[in-house]
Amino acid sequence: MSELESEAMEAEFGTVAGWTEDAVRALGPEHAIPAGCRGSGSEGALRWLADGLDLAPGARVLDSGAGVGGPAGWLAAERGVRPVCAEPMAAAAGAGRRLFGLPSVVALGQALPFPDASFDVAWCLGVLCTTSDKAGALAELRRVLADGGRLGLLVFVADGPLSAPAPEGNEFPSEAELRALLRGARFRLTGTAEADLADSPPEWTERADAVEAEVARRHGDDPAFREAEEQSGRVGRLLSDGSLRAWLGVAVAG
Repeated sequence: MSELESEAMEAEFGTVAGWTEDAVRALGPEHAIPAGCRGSGSEGALRWLADGLDLAPGARVLDSGAGVGGPAGWLAAERGVRPVCAEPMAAAAGAGRRLFGLPSVVALGQALPFPDASFDVAWCLGVLCTTSDKAGALAELRRVLADGGRLGLLVFVADGPLSAPAPEGNEFPSEAELRALLRGARFRLTGTAEADLADSPPEWTERADAVEAEVARRHGDDPAFREAEEQSGRVGRLLSDGSLRAWLGVAVAG
């Protein structure tokens, strides 16, 4: 299965993205980053990655698989850079462009519409698990990064059998497999950590919860909403019982 090909993933990453945008507009702009980051990392995880990426003023930054743009919006607000967002779901790409005012293109991670060495920094958060062509996605990230450029990753890894079915369309690598894929794509790891996805400030969590509640109020009876909830619930249960780990890594292109 190619990246985001299943109907369940279309619901989770496409349809719900538009609903999230509507809910943020109803509740206020301060809800945009927390809601846009849910599923793509906590505030602590984003900060760890941003520190490791050693961002310089004027750095050319790519968010590949940007979703509705929450992490890119956080990076712009916190580190003074202007990321370019690439996202395969048109609804999510459009929502991110409107919510955060960042340049955004609709593109698969394995076919980025940028010349070689276009970026100094890239990150890819919770995306490699959604494609069977992980090697292709990493090779494309290496292509668009300049030599010596830095890559930040959040990947859900599974080092043993899962305790329950994976979300539809997801294929979780082991850490050993992930490290081998990075070497094969000519990346050198410089740091890793385990992400605590519950380490965001209370107001961040409250705002993300408020957006989820507003989406549920408006669309809770829609089959697409129930399908997306089942998808995200499966990930949550696998993380809770230890079948999955949220792995953070920073690597250098060389």
